[in-house]
Amino acid sequence: MLRYHTIPVTAYQQNCTIVWDDASKQAVIIDAGGDSDKLLAFIAEHNLQLTAIWLTHGHLDHIGASGEIAALFNLPIIGPHHADGFWVDALGQQAAMFGFKQPAAVVVTQWLNDGDTLQLGNYQFNVWHTPGHTPGHVVIYSPDLAHVWTGDVLFAGSIGRTDFPQGNHADLIHSIHSKLFCLPDDTTFSCGHGPQSTIGVEKRTNPLCKLT
Repeated sequence: MLRYHTIPVTAYQQNCTIVWDDASKQAVIIDAGGDSDKLLAFIAEHNLQLTAIWLTHGHLDHIGASGEIAALFNLPIIGPHHADGFWVDALGQQAAMFGFKQPAAVVVTQWLNDGDTLQLGNYQFNVWHTPGHTPGHVVIYSPDLAHVWTGDVLFAGSIGRTDFPQGNHADLIHSIHSKLFCLPDDTTFSCGHGPQSTIGVEKRTNPLCKLT
């Protein structure tokens, strides 16, 4: 059975997720943004075997611990889309700007494209390119769980900021409607910050998702 657990990390309380296959104990980390001690303690407690780190986008609070953990376990770092390469390359500058300890460099093993698939044990995940918050943002969907990791694109009652370099509000709204809102209404999602919600609830009640 496929399972996941969310651990808020850094002062920004970024929702880092550990996803694993109960049968094989193979696991991935989605958005290893910081507080590696918390993440590694959970991995050890549950006797999980890390196989990769998956990233939705290149902001510091989503990638900050990725280089450290990848080096420790010799893991591939997969994602985001290559359009976020400038964010990944600027990780040290981001850390200095926001007063974070200098993190290990993040070297992406594989950039993701719209329509790619990811594998964890016998389970497959769908990847969609969802620019707007950043130009290379992706979301990761599990058909088996009917669950999607939206990063900083869509939140419960809100949407991602677009005032960072190369952010674009029109692109963000298009990404939400053309990718996320095409999923069934009962699809649950984990966002980058804050509580979970469902696609149906956001379609009906989120005032910031309207097409302009």
